Amino acid sequence: MTKKCLGCGAILQDNNELLEGYVNDLSNDYCRRCFKMKNYGEYEVVLKSNEEYIDILKKVGKTRSLILYVVDLLSVPSDLEKIREYLPNNNIIVILNKKDALPLSVKDEKIVDYFNNMYKSFVKFIVISASKNYNLDRLMKLIKEYRTNQSVYVVGNTNAGKSTLINAIINNYSIENSDITISPMPSTTLNTIKMKIKDFYLIDTPGLVDYGNILNKVTKDRIKRISVKKEIKPKTYQIKSGQALIIDDIIRIDYLEGEKNSFTVFMSNDLKIKRINGKRHDYLKDLSRKDLSLRYHEDIVINGLGFIKTTLEGKVAVYIDKDVDVFVRKSLI
Repeated sequence: MTKKCLGCGAILQDNNELLEGYVNDLSNDYCRRCFKMKNYGEYEVVLKSNEEYIDILKKVGKTRSLILYVVDLLSVPSDLEKIREYLPNNNIIVILNKKDALPLSVKDEKIVDYFNNMYKSFVKFIVISASKNYNLDRLMKLIKEYRTNQSVYVVGNTNAGKSTLINAIINNYSIENSDITISPMPSTTLNTIKMKIKDFYLIDTPGLVDYGNILNKVTKDRIKRISVKKEIKPKTYQIKSGQALIIDDIIRIDYLEGEKNSFTVFMSNDLKIKRINGKRHDYLKDLSRKDLSLRYHEDIVINGLGFIKTTLEGKVAVYIDKDVDVFVRKSLI
């Protein structure tokens, strides 16, 4: 009989320590990888292709079960509705997670209205904070309202907070006491994990690896600094044409053209930001350059890092790792 790791869902095995699910003793409940993460904060990389994850999602799509699509409010994908390619017929509730990271002045209603106006293929949007148990009672009511059978699947990109949400639901609404593994590193959950919650089963799925996310491109130490741990204190800079912002030695944003503009940074408080004369300093210009045009009240979004709210039209050049997604959108806040 096969046994799955309670942390990541991998099938436990004691044959090859280089493969997922390895344990010294098959009586253990957690694989060695999850045990190290839970007890020592050590992370072991396990490579798994998105094709395998997508196959799992397509199977979920055939069930027509309710889907909880967890999205990090600081890293909302530019193609939010792409998930419909794999789940075309399921009811999907989009869970806008990590509300505790945004300033308290930002109201839930404004965020929900923003997404309702942009996306029409989802049955509901809800703002939560899984780490603070915020709005969980309301989420449970929505699950009851839109559930079509006994299975409710949790999907989303890596690091969106799926595991944190599931653990919060388990701790508040289930008699089960096991936790799934939580880590700031990508690819924590490796297979589906099924848990009984009241009168339905909550099923965690592996997170889709977002290859354009900066968390896949930086060191472990920098991941800890990038990851938002408490309410963001936005920093606003008045930027003139010819000036640039340097953010923690990983990104440079040059303001090429436009009237004096307001740049408000919504990112981890641990990141160091400085304004420089862009014409006098070539720092970080060896990175890949991406030119963007800004319209009134748009955000510059750096996938996995956060976003910068601007107010006026203009043009910018963003210097960053070539594989990190950078795009503009209508201002979220």
